[in-house]
Amino acid sequence: MPVDKLKHIATKFGDSGYSKNYENQKFKKTDILFETLGTMDELSSFLGLTYQYSKNEFIKEIQRKLQNINSLIASKPDSMLYNKLIQIIEADVELLEKHIQDFLDKKPLEGRFYLPGSEKTQAGAYVDVSRTLARKAERRLNAFVDITERTDLEMSKKYINRLSDYLFVLTFNT
Repeated sequence: MPVDKLKHIATKFGDSGYSKNYENQKFKKTDILFETLGTMDELSSFLGLTYQYSKNEFIKEIQRKLQNINSLIASKPDSMLYNKLIQIIEADVELLEKHIQDFLDKKPLEGRFYLPGSEKTQAGAYVDVSRTLARKAERRLNAFVDITERTDLEMSKKYINRLSDYLFVLTFNT
């Protein structure tokens, strides 16, 4: 169904400083929930730009995982909706680790400091910014988990942590 009415895009609910989560529950826009979701979205958006310069198809898979994580964050773990969401599992983390190891097998890193964005290519520079955004998203997700005591997001935290490692190694392979 096409969206052709402004009222379907601009509900104007946010004009009062509130927004809703995936389950239609009302929160202030300044809530850690939206800070976390927004930071994850920022990372995914920049990964989209990174993809345009690198054409690395695995980046699209990462973006899909980030969407899954955002759905989990935006839902209460005890809701019926939550149980229908795609969970992040150990195999997702292991796939990132496999890619990291494959890169390191091809080209081990040198024991030195690297200047962000200036090591190799334009695509590599975009990957590097994505890496810094992944670290920022990891900090926000950890803060969200600490504040909300959401133990269900432990695997998502692990995925984001490993993602920044993957992006670090990808910088030198792009």
